[in-house]
Amino acid sequence: MAEQYLQIDAADKYSLTGRVFHKIREDILAGIYKENDELRENTIAKVLGVSRTPVREALRQLELEGLVTIIPNKGAYVTGITSKDIRDIYVIRSYLEGLCAKWACENITNAQIEALEEVLYLSDFHARRSHMKQLVELDNKFHELIYKASGSKILEHVLSDFHHYVERVRKITLSMPSRASKSSAEHAAILDAIKQKNGELAEALAHEHIMNTIQNISEQGLCK
Repeated sequence: MAEQYLQIDAADKYSLTGRVFHKIREDILAGIYKENDELRENTIAKVLGVSRTPVREALRQLELEGLVTIIPNKGAYVTGITSKDIRDIYVIRSYLEGLCAKWACENITNAQIEALEEVLYLSDFHARRSHMKQLVELDNKFHELIYKASGSKILEHVLSDFHHYVERVRKITLSMPSRASKSSAEHAAILDAIKQKNGELAEALAHEHIMNTIQNISEQGLCK
């Protein structure tokens, strides 16, 4: 069953090692594996229905990302994301998201604008009904569309990774009705600036949007 899940999850996008890597990383970022937990190759291989080789290679990749520490003759242990890491990611994101919005002013298509407008409409609909799960999904969609609209595959890749790294924190912050409504309003302002082709304003608003999130998560004690 686990092996089947891996094949369905990203069969066309990743190699077997890549699928194992993304599954373990997803579990670490979701908090399924806690900090200092040992990642046993045999156990993971059995659960995922694969041999130990792709698991071992995936753990090495995760060590390069700083999510895992491999101690020779002992094993692999979860490093995870610290509260300082979360803040660092958001600060870096604030500048990259600004650049992304600025470039979107130059490259966005009418179809992408319509898709973003639909996301804003649905966000308002679900915010009024406190449908937090849908709001998180729509927040993901809004940012993904902006990343795509930037016209930069590199920027899109980096920001998508950062977005995924802090997904658990984002779910917590967006579960707060006050932040959810403010976030939707900030999204609307960013889109208006992009539609006006005002790159400087779009950049400033996107940067401010992420900085507001940092303030919110700091108040909740989720980062230092």
